[in-house]
Amino acid sequence: MFWSGETLSVRLETLIEPFDANRVDCASYRLSIGNEVYVSPSDKAVDPNCTTVRTLEEGEAFTIPPGQFAFLITEEIVTVPADALAFISIRAKTKFRGLINVSGFHVDPGFRGQLTFSVFNAGPVPVHLQRGKEIFLIWYASLDCETEKKKNYDEIQRGLDTDLVTSISGELHSFASLLSRIQDVDKTLKKRIVALENEQFRCRVIGAILLAIVVGLFVNWFMDNISQSSAEPLQSISETKITTS
Repeated sequence: MFWSGETLSVRLETLIEPFDANRVDCASYRLSIGNEVYVSPSDKAVDPNCTTVRTLEEGEAFTIPPGQFAFLITEEIVTVPADALAFISIRAKTKFRGLINVSGFHVDPGFRGQLTFSVFNAGPVPVHLQRGKEIFLIWYASLDCETEKKKNYDEIQRGLDTDLVTSISGELHSFASLLSRIQDVDKTLKKRIVALENEQFRCRVIGAILLAIVVGLFVNWFMDNISQSSAEPLQSISETKITTS
């Protein structure tokens, strides 16, 4: 059975710290973004391999570009008792902007610590967020009995696990970045085609000029040979007349 808003107001005071009764939302509780975030680097990053976990100051903003993953943690320390199970999600108005929760959707009995959300921006534009923004929801449901099969931690789970960050480190090519690269390649090819066409035109003009020069030289040479051939018989006839005389 899921806990009602009244039950949440009573029981969460010892299960969520810091607790704010004003954040009880119907049968759920609103959680906020915590002090650490990791956003996978896009094609705009200077060095994708150097991108790592970022510590946020109070109220500091950040963005998740289209097609990129991010790990977010809650500001609150969440405890799930042995007689309950919790379910987590992202608020609808944040989902409508394209941010999708791709991590687990439940929290095991016995868990205590900051929750980690793995999210993906499936929208066409960057999602702007900031520390302290209430974008998460948590629901509690009672088990039929207190279970012995629960999480047992020696200490409170805090911060982002670096093993999670390692699994998605490096540049991730989103659809938007791939489209941008295709458009850049298309522009480059068009410029090269125009340059080749201009070069071919220049070559044709130069070829035509050279051909005209060669034809002109050939015609002059041909006309000179014809003139010389015509002059030689006339010269022979003149010489014969002079000898006869």
